[in-house]
Amino acid sequence: MDGQKEATLQISGMTCAACAARIEKGLKRLDGVQDANVNLALEKSKIVYDPGQIEVGQLAEKVESLGYQVPAEKAEFAVSGMTCAACANRVEKRLNKLSGVKSAAVNFAIETATVDYHAGAVSPEEMIEAVEKLGYKLELKKDRTADGRAEQREKDIQRQTGKFIFSAILSFPLLWAMVSHFKFTSFIWLPGMFMDPWVQFALATPVQFIVGKQFYTGAYKALRNKSANMDVLVALGTSAAYFYSLYLSIESLGTNRHPDGLYYETSAILLTLIILGKLFEAKAKGRSSEAIKKLMGLQAKTATVVRNGEEMTVPIENVLAGDIMYVKPGEKVPADGEIVEGRSALDESMITGESIPVDKTVGDPVIGATINKNGFLKVRAEKVGKDTALAQIIKVVEEAQGSKAPIQRLADRISGVFVPIVVAIAAITFFIWYLAVSPGEFGTALEKLIAVLVIACPCALGLATPTSIMAGSGRAAEFGILFKGGEHLETAHRLETIVLDKTGTVTNGKPQLTDVRPEPWIDETSFLKLIGAAEKSSEHPLAEAIVEGIKEKGIEPASADSFEAIPGYGIEAAVNEKRILIGTRRLMENRDIDIQDANGEMEELETQGKTAMLAAVDGRFAGLIAVADTIKDTSKAAVKRLHDMGLEVVMITGDNRRTAEAIAAEAGIHHVIAEVLPEGKADEVKKIQAKGKKVAMVGDGINDAPALAAADTGMAIGTGTDVAMEAADVTLIRGDLNSIADAILMSRLTIKNIKQNLFWAFAYNSIGIPFAAVGLLAPWIAGAAMAFSSVSVVLNALRLQKVKLDWRNPS
Repeated sequence: MDGQKEATLQISGMTCAACAARIEKGLKRLDGVQDANVNLALEKSKIVYDPGQIEVGQLAEKVESLGYQVPAEKAEFAVSGMTCAACANRVEKRLNKLSGVKSAAVNFAIETATVDYHAGAVSPEEMIEAVEKLGYKLELKKDRTADGRAEQREKDIQRQTGKFIFSAILSFPLLWAMVSHFKFTSFIWLPGMFMDPWVQFALATPVQFIVGKQFYTGAYKALRNKSANMDVLVALGTSAAYFYSLYLSIESLGTNRHPDGLYYETSAILLTLIILGKLFEAKAKGRSSEAIKKLMGLQAKTATVVRNGEEMTVPIENVLAGDIMYVKPGEKVPADGEIVEGRSALDESMITGESIPVDKTVGDPVIGATINKNGFLKVRAEKVGKDTALAQIIKVVEEAQGSKAPIQRLADRISGVFVPIVVAIAAITFFIWYLAVSPGEFGTALEKLIAVLVIACPCALGLATPTSIMAGSGRAAEFGILFKGGEHLETAHRLETIVLDKTGTVTNGKPQLTDVRPEPWIDETSFLKLIGAAEKSSEHPLAEAIVEGIKEKGIEPASADSFEAIPGYGIEAAVNEKRILIGTRRLMENRDIDIQDANGEMEELETQGKTAMLAAVDGRFAGLIAVADTIKDTSKAAVKRLHDMGLEVVMITGDNRRTAEAIAAEAGIHHVIAEVLPEGKADEVKKIQAKGKKVAMVGDGINDAPALAAADTGMAIGTGTDVAMEAADVTLIRGDLNSIADAILMSRLTIKNIKQNLFWAFAYNSIGIPFAAVGLLAPWIAGAAMAFSSVSVVLNALRLQKVKLDWRNPS
């Protein structure tokens, strides 16, 4: 039936048939919905609707308002054929108008489009078809490898280079004629033929229609779709100069006079300069994706695996989960996995930033792309392909570089209406000169019109933000800082308060044995042997720390004859026919063991942030031991950096206040929120936000997920083995608090760079247009300035790739 369409929405969150019935009823109540059928088993809904009355987005909103989720899929495209910000704006608008598209963002600088859409309502093929009707080309990124994209970019550069050389050769005689035409350059010798109008016509025509074909094509497509872009400005300006000159040349036929006011050189030189600018721009834009190239270059190309008892070398993309990989000294680990045989030191600096190789043995995890330094290893592949740590990092960086920062919206709105306004200003300029300033002098008025059209090209405006986001996020990735999107790179510079989780963020997250204090009647070695044997059977993290600490002292604990854990109190064990008790004050009091003399020592240790445990042998107090989660070596210096940057630092923890304040004091943190349950951390973040502060929450990305999500910026401290932490906006791969300061500094530098770019982009146009309108800019100078503006903006953004953030080696 006419006017009807069918959409299929994926729905999650349904638990029973009642859920399906509820969704069906809710959808059917909407105006424009003829029928709705929800399938609980498939978690899908088929909806027949009238697109004239309701859109797919409204259908999805209704489902979500009922308490269920409509997951959107993501497609990434390479876009070709765009010439300026107005092109990107038009492609983005067209994609966003498609029924079923949730949001679309087009990045002019890296020529990509990212689309969130409902798969049952629209397909990537329909998106490609819709954009191709505008005159541009979309290609799914998965169909186009990184090497293929690089190869295509190189071909484009070669093609532009060829066009420039061809155009420059033909334009040079015209430039020669123009330069020697001025009074102060009349001494320059000029072959007479170069002044012949038909020689100039012969030189300018190939430039106008062969080199300029791309601008005519782009202008036609834009105007056909009732919009305008840079191509319209270039085509209008150069055509006006060329066809007016052709008119004068034809008019002079049959006469002996030389036509005055020819502008062949204006159109030819303009096109040559614009092509040169495009060439520089393409080369600079290629450099802005260096971070991705470097990350991809870290990957191993092949892997040696064992299948069916046979050793073989396969491409890295053919490694399967479960494969046993052979990694020789000096080779890169092909994929994330676990060592099943061998021992070696691995260079993990590409992930952790730590230059000292890490010793690994059987059972230890290894990360793909790290380097095996000295031993032969057999590694079982666990995460391969897109699931590896490095692939996740590359994905996050690509998404950040392709995303749109909020600050770019202003530039997008302006570029969308800029070209029509410029055409109007150019027309007004022409008539003012023709009718008032130089009455009847068509050539003079035309020259001013051309200068206005050319100086106003909005290329620099379109490149200002995305190139900075690309360069900034790429450089940050090299320091182990992954911004999930341009919006997070932008918002980080506004942060005022940094909330740090204690365990694993400020501290190492691993308890260590710090104090052993036996009573005078038992020597330390005997004491430690008994304690170690008793704790060896316990799986508690504190017990593991004690046993590990005893081993480091050269004592190998024996096994206990019997063992019993007493939840909430401690443990009881029998070792060499001796009864050992280790635990809290209450455990000792319950067993009538006198610990009066130990209370002072316990309080002293607890004040230092340590967990103290009492030990008794055969009913007699034997001494105490203490463990502590020590702060990271760099935490104190990093907290000082944050304070020096004008940031308030708060530590939040579930520990008791005495322990928390001891750790905070050691790290130089003045504000502590203690005894907070994991689910209460988000509430504490909201309390700080309620005071008007912009808050960053820094945690491990798992227990702290609610708080990370609640904060203005969530930062997950990661080790690189699972960098795609959904709750966080920024992942700090290196477990170092200095990365927080680095991330904020990188954000500040990027925003400063964007503002510089936007200032100069606006300045070129706002200053250049009046200068051109009053006749102070010749068209060829306007063309050179326009080309220079785009190149200068890109080069300024690329300065971010040279930023030094390493606090160990400041420069």
